[in-house]
Amino acid sequence: MPTAATTFAEQRKQERRERRKVILGAAERVYSRKPFEAVSMRDIASEAGIVVSSLYRYFPDQQSLFVEAFVEGTRKIIARVDARISDGKITDLTAFGLEFISFLTENDHYFRMMTHFMLDGRLSGEPLEKLNRAARSVLDLFERVLDHCGAGGNKRTLAHTYFAALNGILISFRNYPGRDSAEVRRHMKKMAAVMAEALEGYGRAVVTVNGEIES
Repeated sequence: MPTAATTFAEQRKQERRERRKVILGAAERVYSRKPFEAVSMRDIASEAGIVVSSLYRYFPDQQSLFVEAFVEGTRKIIARVDARISDGKITDLTAFGLEFISFLTENDHYFRMMTHFMLDGRLSGEPLEKLNRAARSVLDLFERVLDHCGAGGNKRTLAHTYFAALNGILISFRNYPGRDSAEVRRHMKKMAAVMAEALEGYGRAVVTVNGEIES
């Protein structure tokens, strides 16, 4: 039977988790409005309605907060895709690719976080471990979708390929000059569909010992 002391301790832990959520929500709102390099802990504290010193009780530095916000984004995309699969709305790689593109165009700050971490390479210690776990969880999602869609071959390699292709499409075209956002989205989704069809064809192929592909 829990004692008053243990109940109080659990309540404090819950309060701490809730405050971290408030801070993360504030950070995401600020990151969605400003370039990452222009964001300060003071900006985030102001958005959260707390003093800067209180922020450091929950996150030791801005990099840790940045990583945690990105991890939250990976949880959201995974939950969204899993829900679409359960609803029967994702039955092939094309539908998945369109969902992935849609999520990252609707939540551009998550995409910018992802590319920042891919290109920066200066993380170490616990933040790096958290980032790696988050990245693996996204690739695991790609593998689950490939399996769900009946793809054959090395699913990890196919997952890496599709992940890289979709990110390449986003990097190349999401801010394409001279096109409105609706036109850009249509074009990105068209390319995602082309890539999905190519991967589905490859996944159905049988690779011989000599490395040649037979249909």
